[in-house]
Amino acid sequence: MERIKPRTLSGFMELLPQKQQKLEKMMEVLRNTYSLYGFAPLDTPAIEDAQILLAKGGGETEKQIYRFQKGDSDLALRFDLTVPLAKYVALHYNELAFPFRRYQISKVYRGERAQRGRFREFYQADIDIIGDGKLDVLNEAEIPAIIYRVFRGFGLTRFQIRVNNRKILNGFYGMLGLTEKSGEIMRTVDKLDKIGADKVRTILMDDCALTGEQADEILKFIAISGTNAEVLAALEGYTGRNEIFDLGLTELKTVTANLAAFGVPEENFAVDLTIARGLDYYTGTVYETTLLDHPQIGSVCSGGRYDNLAEYYIDKPLPGVGISIGLTRLFYVLDEQGLLNPELPSAPADALILPMTEDPAPAVALAEQLRSAGIRVQLYAEQKKFKQKMSYADKLGVPYAVLLGEDEIAEGKCSVKDMRSGEQVKLTPAEAAAHITKGLADNNGPLILE
Repeated sequence: MERIKPRTLSGFMELLPQKQQKLEKMMEVLRNTYSLYGFAPLDTPAIEDAQILLAKGGGETEKQIYRFQKGDSDLALRFDLTVPLAKYVALHYNELAFPFRRYQISKVYRGERAQRGRFREFYQADIDIIGDGKLDVLNEAEIPAIIYRVFRGFGLTRFQIRVNNRKILNGFYGMLGLTEKSGEIMRTVDKLDKIGADKVRTILMDDCALTGEQADEILKFIAISGTNAEVLAALEGYTGRNEIFDLGLTELKTVTANLAAFGVPEENFAVDLTIARGLDYYTGTVYETTLLDHPQIGSVCSGGRYDNLAEYYIDKPLPGVGISIGLTRLFYVLDEQGLLNPELPSAPADALILPMTEDPAPAVALAEQLRSAGIRVQLYAEQKKFKQKMSYADKLGVPYAVLLGEDEIAEGKCSVKDMRSGEQVKLTPAEAAAHITKGLADNNGPLILE
C-alpha cells in the first residue's frame, strides 16, 4: 500500500496538546466572562446557503468565500459570525426576547492568501446585543467593561480600549460639506496608524479629491488628544453646527460617564478620534483594543454599533452593538512573541496515577476519589517499568504523579510526587486531594505575560 504523506493545508492551524490546552484556557476565560454579563451561547452552522451569506457581501467577500455545489444546492462556509447571526435573529425573531444577547466562539473560513498570523480557518469570539427597533446607548457603555474583564482575565493590565463615535466623524465631515465622501474619508483615516499622517493626507487629496485645507482640517481634528475630559472639552467647541455631531458627542459622553460604574479604570480607556473602523455599517460607538507594550500586534478586539443587523432578511429594524476577537490570530501572535506563560500547567490531567501492583482495583478506586474532589485524573494502565512510567508522566507535563504500591495500599495512603519540585509525600486520599488542589491553585498564574 502506498503511503500518503501527512500534511496540513496552508492557512490552517494545528496545535500540539500543550498549546491547545492554553487556547482552551483562553476560550474558558471568554465563555466565563461573557456569561457574567448575561450573554447566551450560540452556535450557527458552518455551512449556509450561499445566497444567505452573500446578501451583504459581493466584492472581496465573494472572492474570499469557500463556495461549492452539493447536488442542486449552492453552499458556502461562513466567513464571519455576524452574517449568520443576522440570519438567526431574522429566522427566530418571534421566539427571541429582545434585547437579545449572544456570544459565539467558532471557526470561520476565508480563502485569502495565507501569511504569518493570517489564517484561512480561524476562531472568532464575538458578542452582540440586538435590539428590537431601539437599543439604549447604555449597552454601548457596557461593552468596554466586558473587554476590560476579558483581558484582565487573560492576566493583562497594559492594554487600552480606544473608543470613538461615527456620528461625531460624520457630523464633522458634514460641517466641511463632505457628507457624500464621509465613508471614503473614514476608510482612509482608519489607516493612520499603519501609514502615517503624511500618506493619509496624500490619499485624502489624490483619491478623495479633498483640498489641502480640508485634509489639514481633518488631520487637525483627529489629532485632538489628552485626557478623556480634555478631548470631550475640545469637542464641545464644535457643537451647535451639526445635529449628528451633537448626538454623537452626547452618546460618547454617556459611554465615558459610566466607565467608573462599570469598573473600567481610566488608564485602560481612551477617547481616540482616529478610530473609525473601516466597515460602513458602523453607525455609532466604535471600539479598538491594543496591547500597549506590543503595538505591532495591532487591534486585538474591535467592533461597534450598527443600525440594522438583519435588513436583508427581515422587514424590521434590529439595531445592535458588538465586538469580535480574532482568537486564532491573537493566540498565534502571543505565542510568536513568547507572551504565553510557559509555567502555566497545560497537561490534560492534574494527576497521573501509577499503579505498582497487578491488581488495578485500588488505583481505580483512588482515581474516582480524586475525581470526586474535582481533580482531573488519568489512570496509567500500561504494564511498563517504573522508569518508563515516570518518563511518560514527565513528557505529559502532568503536575503530580500519584504512586500506589503494596506499602501505600496497606497503610491506606498514596505517594504524591510534585513533578515540578521533585518533592514526594505520603498521604491519605483525602489529604492527597487537598494537597493537589492547593498546589494547583498556587501555580495558577496569568495566561499571558507582560
